[in-house]
Amino acid sequence: MSRFRSSSPRRVGDLLAAAVPGLSERLLEVRIRREWSQVVPASLARRSEPGELARGALEVRVDNSPWLQELSMRSPELLAALTARYGGAVRSVRVTLGPRRPDAPAPAAAPERRPAPPRLDRQEMREVSALAATLPDPVLARALRRLLTKDRLARRGAARPGRETWT
Repeated sequence: MSRFRSSSPRRVGDLLAAAVPGLSERLLEVRIRREWSQVVPASLARRSEPGELARGALEVRVDNSPWLQELSMRSPELLAALTARYGGAVRSVRVTLGPRRPDAPAPAAAPERRPAPPRLDRQEMREVSALAATLPDPVLARALRRLLTKDRLARRGAARPGRETWT
């Protein structure tokens, strides 16, 4: 009985790919799905997802017709990015219109716009400045100005209907 000796460790994925025909393409397909947002620009990643990889042809699904047109026109650019990252395993790209996979992550939403922070009106600002001006130390005066401003804004917010007031 001869002993098997390996000169260096080998990855399990490499061993499985050698033992099971077609598995290397499935493993690459999963890797492309996982890394899709790093391969394509963010605007494309939000509107598209990679589908099946069959005999070197990658299906890319988009969720509407304008993006189908956009990606169809940019498919050479997309293929170049895939080739740069994964070598010659992806030889062509086929863009199709279709729904996202149920297990696919939802596209990133546009950042939520926050309303402008509330500000004191001119009269309130004059009152706060007058009170803070009574302190000779500029550091304490600045701290008092911030504290009085926050207090006025908090009281204004508490006066809205449905909000509790603290007395």
